Amino acid sequence: MSIQSTMESKLKKAFSPERLAVINESHLHAGHHHLDSGHHATFDGSGETHFRVRIVAPAFAGMSRVERHRAVNALLAEELKAGVHALAIEPAAPDEKTRW
Repeated sequence: MSIQSTMESKLKKAFSPERLAVINESHLHAGHHHLDSGHHATFDGSGETHFRVRIVAPAFAGMSRVERHRAVNALLAEELKAGVHALAIEPAAPDEKTRW
């Protein structure tokens, strides 16, 4: 199972979202420098290392922006340890406006 699929599954199970999009943005970061095993390396944009999570879920009602980010980061901690370098999180409750 891909990292993207695993993340989608975990987010669905934990938050029962009304809307969910887990977007692999790794290709957008090609040419960026990463510190890899103590050495600087130029990232080629392949793989599953940069993601954007757009999620609308009732579970976020009453939570601050920081609390929402912490909840998603805690849920996906395993993926972050296993090679996901960047995770952009756009959480919202159902009655809130989103830009997407």
